[in-house]
Amino acid sequence: MRITLIQVDKTDENWLKEGVLKYETRLKHYIGFETVTVSLPGKFRTRSENEQKIEEEKLLLPQIEKLDYLILLDENGKQPSSVEFADFLGKRMNESRKHIGFLIGGPFGFSDNIKKKANYTLGLSCMTFSHQMVRLFFVEQLYRAFTIQRGEKYHHP
Repeated sequence: MRITLIQVDKTDENWLKEGVLKYETRLKHYIGFETVTVSLPGKFRTRSENEQKIEEEKLLLPQIEKLDYLILLDENGKQPSSVEFADFLGKRMNESRKHIGFLIGGPFGFSDNIKKKANYTLGLSCMTFSHQMVRLFFVEQLYRAFTIQRGEKYHHP
């Protein structure tokens, strides 16, 4: 099985890049993992909210068509504990999923077409975080899920 994190636009802050890289490197000991960054055209953020969602959709659809199972990261999604998330991920692996994708959209969320393609919507917190910070929090939680599944000492309930 492979996991792909698809994100809109690059991470700007070096400290976030370093943190994400740390957990991406750790994840590769457990599973095939990659990050795909979809770049936005110039002056993109000057467009209306709806125009931005539509443009993001055009860029994201080719990426998600390759997936076996799509999970949107959205503040309105289900918010499992770390142990529940590890169990959820384990169940997807037992279903023989070949390629699971997690998608972090832009600041206005996802278009209706993207939402319709999703198999699940995951929330990391009731609080709102920048999309760049969500990347770090997510890869850490993904790493944590694999250590929980294997009974390793990283997670302390």
